[in-house]
Amino acid sequence: MSIRPWRDIQRRVSRKIRVGSVEVGGDAPISVQTMTNTLTSDAKATIEQVLACAEAGADIVRVSCPDEASTKAFREICRESPVPLVADIHFHYKRAIEAAEAGAACLRINPGNIGAPERVREVIRAAKDHGCSIRIGVNAGSLEKHLLEKYAEPCPEAMIESGLDHIRILEDNDFHEFKISVKASDVFLAAAAYQGLADVTDAPIHLGVTEAGGYVTGSIKSAIGLGNLLWMGIGDTLRVSLSADPVEEVKIGFEILKSLGLRHRGVNIISCPSCARQGFDVIATVAELEKRLEHIRTPMSLSIIGCVVNGPGEALMTDIGFTGGGAGSGMVYLAGRQDHKMGNERMIDHIVELVEKRAAEIEAAQAVAMKAAE
Repeated sequence: MSIRPWRDIQRRVSRKIRVGSVEVGGDAPISVQTMTNTLTSDAKATIEQVLACAEAGADIVRVSCPDEASTKAFREICRESPVPLVADIHFHYKRAIEAAEAGAACLRINPGNIGAPERVREVIRAAKDHGCSIRIGVNAGSLEKHLLEKYAEPCPEAMIESGLDHIRILEDNDFHEFKISVKASDVFLAAAAYQGLADVTDAPIHLGVTEAGGYVTGSIKSAIGLGNLLWMGIGDTLRVSLSADPVEEVKIGFEILKSLGLRHRGVNIISCPSCARQGFDVIATVAELEKRLEHIRTPMSLSIIGCVVNGPGEALMTDIGFTGGGAGSGMVYLAGRQDHKMGNERMIDHIVELVEKRAAEIEAAQAVAMKAAE
């Protein structure tokens, strides 16, 4: 039994598929995706963005393929990408076939606009021939006409029916390497659709609140919608949709997963909002530390608290902690214990050194353990 059952999340049981080298579903970690916003026909710019997203931690990157020039450039982009790429296809089924031939790990198709079933079958054939998986991407803003006539408006039932209709087409063609999403810009609609979908299929589920808005608004809507679904155990891969740099989508996606204990990457900074009791400038310090610790990928925790009200208690639960005191200095905690004092003027440099040292220790211990397991 867990010692903290109130933190346990029982993930929905789904079957496992592959998106290139990344496993999705089953017992695989929940993967983080994003999407490029460069012109795909500009291979150089798109490759640079894919590399930046991968460096930020993206497991999978989606690339829009709206025209033939894009699918031609897509071949080079696939060749240079360190992570699997999903080709985003709308309207033109031939672009999906071209993308599969160019090296796509997955084809994202929207049942509301891909066309007749026979066209979908051609896409399936291309996916089989080239080892691609498929994402069925249902979107409240582009539901099939007959479903809108049946239900009068986008609703969870319409979105689920759309998804199940498309699942049936794939399965009737003996294709099972697929995942599915039912996205909406309305958090309530998206959440209800995902909950209903989770009850009627064992396919891996791709989470997202689509067209969520700018950085702040979109992050909040995504955290509410995705966070609640993940807490319920629903979701095998996700994308945070922001009108912002795709790298920010990756960061927010990881932060959502880290807050629920579902993924761990880099330094988790626990910090107070600051007040008149603070012994140093908490806000400026945390902002600087976030920049200077971006290169750390090893999971670890760091508490930065302005005063002794909550500082010692938070430090008990973190790898490294700093609590503000008086006379221009504060207390450094290591593994929850008071270790030494440090002046505010050297505090940031000192914390960065401690984090880097601790990360190296963790990595060395992991390497030893892996070697012993061999």
